[in-house]
Amino acid sequence: MVGAGAFGRNHLRVYRELEQAGFPVELAAVVDRDADAMRAAVAIYGVPGYRSIEDCLGAGRLDAASVCVPTVHHAACARELMAAGVDLLIEKPLAASLADADEIVGLARRLGCVVQVGHLERFNPAVRAVRELLNRPMFFEVHRLSVFTPRSLDVDVVLDLMIHDLDIVMKLVGKPVREVRAVGLPVLSRKVDIANVRLEFENGCVANFTASRVSTERVRKIRFFQPHQYLSLDFARQDLLMIDVTAAAGMDMAQLAALVAAAGRDAGAGGHPSPGMSIRKVPVEPGEPLRLEIESFLDAVRTRREPVVTVEDGRAALALALEINASIAEHARRTGL
Repeated sequence: MVGAGAFGRNHLRVYRELEQAGFPVELAAVVDRDADAMRAAVAIYGVPGYRSIEDCLGAGRLDAASVCVPTVHHAACARELMAAGVDLLIEKPLAASLADADEIVGLARRLGCVVQVGHLERFNPAVRAVRELLNRPMFFEVHRLSVFTPRSLDVDVVLDLMIHDLDIVMKLVGKPVREVRAVGLPVLSRKVDIANVRLEFENGCVANFTASRVSTERVRKIRFFQPHQYLSLDFARQDLLMIDVTAAAGMDMAQLAALVAAAGRDAGAGGHPSPGMSIRKVPVEPGEPLRLEIESFLDAVRTRREPVVTVEDGRAALALALEINASIAEHARRTGL
């Protein structure tokens, strides 16, 4: 485990839980150049602790590692670990720049290392369920709002929060992005803390994203239309609601949103939908996304199969996020913000 900060501690917890449950994995060591963080992890998990990757590799053979250090250090850590033949789960975003991302991609290919990128929401059970229902989605409305914390302030809100949804929507649409429009502002940090983005894909699909890490509430939702259907996915609740919108033809967005809210209440209370509406709550098998992500990574290491979230996926999400940041910067320049 490389990095024992806030998210690294979650990885440590899951690896130990898997080990205790009889899963074929052994938590072998923790690395953190912060001595206090390293010693705290050692005290909790009873594994050797090291201040550097070099010292850790020198102490014995490793098969795999999670990399949960600040983004700017991802490439350096990946370079050192892959040179020793270690397979990697690298937290998102893959790297701080496309040059670093390309180096990681190239090393993974040349050295034959498994590299999975930590786009956690891909493993959300509701996201897995929605993939079975896709039928040419054409409009997305995405919100990811969080209260302010000092975590991950080394990156802006696009690379911190929105990148989850960029990765998912790109996979659901399956077409290249044609146009990017974006606006964002720093609020409580020196980087952009709130952003709104409009993407248009080559097939005409449009996606609107709002991400904020200075909100008064926590919201993680995707809503999208496809022919004859409206789907609403709540990441936090792992809920997926599907509505036949044929009966709602002619409604504007506000009317449809009110209808969906009422339908959600009806579904949750076991009630009946409005006359003429077909609505159902899609069955979702609950599970902890991080545990599912780590189990998938370990399976890829063991079987040498391509991971669910490939290093190329991570590079693509990073490229789009950086394009959005460039659009935000251009908008700020034009408007004098």
